[in-house]
Amino acid sequence: MLALLAPVLAYLSSANAQATTGTSASGSLLAGITGAPGSAATAMTTMATMPSGMSAMSSGMSSAMAAAGMSSMTSMSASMASGMAANMSSSMPKVQAQSMVSMPLVANMTINSSDSTVGSANPFTIYNISATNISASFIPYGARLTALKVPDRNGVMQDVVCGYDTGEQYLNDTEHNHSYFGAVVGRYANRIKNGTFMLNNQTYHIPANEHHGQDTLHGGTVGYDQRNWTVAAQTPNSITFSLLDEGFEGFPGSLMNYVTYTVGNDSTWTIRMVSIPLTEATPVLMSSHVYWNLDAFTNPSNATVLNETLWMPYSSRITGINGIEVPNGTLESVLNGPYDFTLPKPIGRDILQAVGGCGTNCTGYDQCFLIDRPRYAAPEATDLTVLTYSSDVTGIKLEIETNQQALQIYTCDNLDGTIPVKQSQQHGNGTTTIPQYGCMVIEVEGIIDNINFPALGNEQYQIYSTDTEPSVVFAQYHFSVMD
Repeated sequence: MLALLAPVLAYLSSANAQATTGTSASGSLLAGITGAPGSAATAMTTMATMPSGMSAMSSGMSSAMAAAGMSSMTSMSASMASGMAANMSSSMPKVQAQSMVSMPLVANMTINSSDSTVGSANPFTIYNISATNISASFIPYGARLTALKVPDRNGVMQDVVCGYDTGEQYLNDTEHNHSYFGAVVGRYANRIKNGTFMLNNQTYHIPANEHHGQDTLHGGTVGYDQRNWTVAAQTPNSITFSLLDEGFEGFPGSLMNYVTYTVGNDSTWTIRMVSIPLTEATPVLMSSHVYWNLDAFTNPSNATVLNETLWMPYSSRITGINGIEVPNGTLESVLNGPYDFTLPKPIGRDILQAVGGCGTNCTGYDQCFLIDRPRYAAPEATDLTVLTYSSDVTGIKLEIETNQQALQIYTCDNLDGTIPVKQSQQHGNGTTTIPQYGCMVIEVEGIIDNINFPALGNEQYQIYSTDTEPSVVFAQYHFSVMD
């Protein structure tokens, strides 16, 4: 089947060799889908939706093969997949939400890049990839990053992202905290005002899962972070996940999604997200929701990111927001204020002045910073460092390049010290939980809620259809050590 999808997968894997050489919060999964208690097994959800996924997959296979010039085979592929779906549907017991019982989860597994097995039925299986001076781990549940290790100034490998030690803990987090740790968020990341938007003179209603029904966050009640993605391909330094979205959460049409993560020998981590509309025009705003701490919790006197340094030289504007962090249709200058990171400064230097920056009665950063590339640069230029983030404690520096138009910065303002740090981040210094301001999320994405505020000027990057180019998110993370 991967051969049939070669036209798409070819793009996703085309730069792997370059990366290797150095060029280069409400509603749980089960409550949202079945209404059943959160302890029931995710496998029940997967089983219940498998036939429809097989049927829709036949359409995607046909389109991919037709695009590759294999039109004589498309009807055969469609009939094969449809037949498989029909057989599975007739033989599979119907699962009723009211009668679901708790089932034990499959034991956690780990698959290294050298293993020949690709694709596990267990969404909590950990997949590892690595290159010189960098390694990363992922699980299919949310196509999420669970660990990323790079060397500090002493040559010690440090895990610089927040999360959990086992895959199953992420399901528990969804049900109780819904932090979105390390996950892909979509089909439309960030917030949608009133959970509604209009496209081609039709109004669409998406579940308003935040602020008591006043807005949609990260794609609705069951976003991409709660979906069990398929491992489509894996090499020693790269892994690709796929997800067929058949109109989840009320979005129009079917959307085929691929996410490829690659690590390179020059200590780089690269993300490529490709989303292809199969049937209708649709808004698409994909992003990655990784929580960073470049100190890696090694500082016994300060577990926050407040002393770490942030620099966004091309971000002199932010989107204006209301008290529930929904855009109000305005753009605001950050110059000489608490949101001004156009020159390097410690994250905590002005954070106490950011009153309301993360909503009513909240102090901290949770803003969408526009990337205003210089006039000589292309609108989607990827040869500019749009963000630099560093730690004086570990000496680790991160530089980001992307084709996107904005950066959402969230400084973990709402964390309260109840979420533990991973075993890899327990350094015997008394740091056992993530405090307020103990991490920072960097969402590389388009301008948020642009579908409701087209005057902000980013709509061309957010509406896609069967006769447009696909949505492509590219981001490259370069790690180095400061002197």
